[in-house]
Amino acid sequence: MSTTAERDRAPKQDRSRATRQRLLEAAVACLAEHGWAGSTVTVVAERAGVSRGAAQHHFPTREDLFTAAVEYVAEERSLALRALFPDGAQAADRRAVVTALVDLYTGPLFRAALQLWVAASNEDQLRGRVTELEARVGRETHRIAVDLLGADESRPGVRETVQGLLDMARGLGLANLLTDDIPRRERVVAQWADLLDTALG
Repeated sequence: MSTTAERDRAPKQDRSRATRQRLLEAAVACLAEHGWAGSTVTVVAERAGVSRGAAQHHFPTREDLFTAAVEYVAEERSLALRALFPDGAQAADRRAVVTALVDLYTGPLFRAALQLWVAASNEDQLRGRVTELEARVGRETHRIAVDLLGADESRPGVRETVQGLLDMARGLGLANLLTDDIPRRERVVAQWADLLDTALG
């Protein structure tokens, strides 16, 4: 292949990646704001500023688009969470770790994921994909939590304690859908940090 052809192809690939990313971000925003019923490929394409045809080139079906969107943002949030603690977290930082984990479940990603869960409960075509996606995201979040908390899962009860923290964070995320009760959330986070200090040593 000539150097000119290679140069021509590189900008096309860059534009393709940029279009894909805009579609993914628009899909998550639409799910969070409008729910599954209000989030069509056409609506997402308009929000992303691309044609419906371009959207379908990247994601042939609606299910492809929305499962990819939630997975994309989950990966971005995992990277962001690790970036908050680039050298790992020490015991003194456990409250900050708990706060960061709770924040994962109180933002637009969780709202979008919840809409996808509700849709999957009624859509056979979507259920398997969402179940697999959530299992993968859940395992990755658990691994990150174990690393950041310095938890030794070989000790009895530690794995369940970390999972309990994540279940609690998800519960706060659900509560946050109806009311933004930051003071109560801060008290719960402080209590969980104390419990973790006792349980994890």
